[in-house]
Amino acid sequence: MISQRKTSELLRTVGNTPLVRLDRITGGKYTIYAKMESHNPGGSVKDRPGLNMVIEGLKSGQLREGMRILDATSGNTGIAYGWVGAALGIGVTLCIPKNASPERFAILNAFGVDVIKTDPLEATDGAQKAAREIYSADPEKWFYPDQYGNDNNWRSHFETTGPEIWRQSEGQITHFCSVIGTSGTYVGVGRFLKKAAPHVKIVEIQPDSPFHGLEGIKHLPSVNVPAIYDETVKDETIEVSTEDAQQMCLRLAREEGMLVGPSSGANVVVASRIGERAGKSAAVATILCDDGTRYLHDDFWMEGRK
Repeated sequence: MISQRKTSELLRTVGNTPLVRLDRITGGKYTIYAKMESHNPGGSVKDRPGLNMVIEGLKSGQLREGMRILDATSGNTGIAYGWVGAALGIGVTLCIPKNASPERFAILNAFGVDVIKTDPLEATDGAQKAAREIYSADPEKWFYPDQYGNDNNWRSHFETTGPEIWRQSEGQITHFCSVIGTSGTYVGVGRFLKKAAPHVKIVEIQPDSPFHGLEGIKHLPSVNVPAIYDETVKDETIEVSTEDAQQMCLRLAREEGMLVGPSSGANVVVASRIGERAGKSAAVATILCDDGTRYLHDDFWMEGRK
């Protein structure tokens, strides 16, 4: 097994992120609790499954000395693999769509990750295909977690994110909503809440079109559905537009002082819709998936500025 002796302190910093109320967005008409996942060491919610899949690979013996981590990613899980790999002395190779944000590529480069850029028109489906082909050609070289089909993805949220939200909200939430990427957050938190608090409604969020600008988020009718996705977890699906998500990013930055990415914006848009519909009694929990510094190349940030 690869030694973790020198890196245990960093690995223990994943999780226990703040849960904060978005009081200015809601105007006091309902409650939104937002989980600030940028406080993880790799800057996103994907640190949880990224670390868990690597640690479980080490425990099971699937990840052995001399092997490299290989997976497909839209960026954030890749960054998690990058810093975890660097901390543990494990090489990382990632297949990632060519149109991922330049900030993501810069971060991966900083961690020494080898990147294989795939067809942007095929999104993460194309990246997964490329990763499977590389793995099949030389399986002894690679530890291939396959985040889209790995139960240790959703389990990381069942074991940490869900319990944290429930504890930090003092059991006050009425709804939980999340965008779908790998579906790990939605499945893990949703399954935990279904068990701990069956009255809490679970809302799945999808883009309103196959042709959208929400990086890493899946429009399930038009893509390969992740193997870990569980339709039975949801009570409802709500669609959101790229433009509405981006506008909410601006509102969060300018009204709440929170710089977050468009997937976080999408989550808060839907949390707000749920709150407006349910009224004063609503207490909606959602995820601020990462920070907005990974998206500052996007033009929408300049709205209203010269």
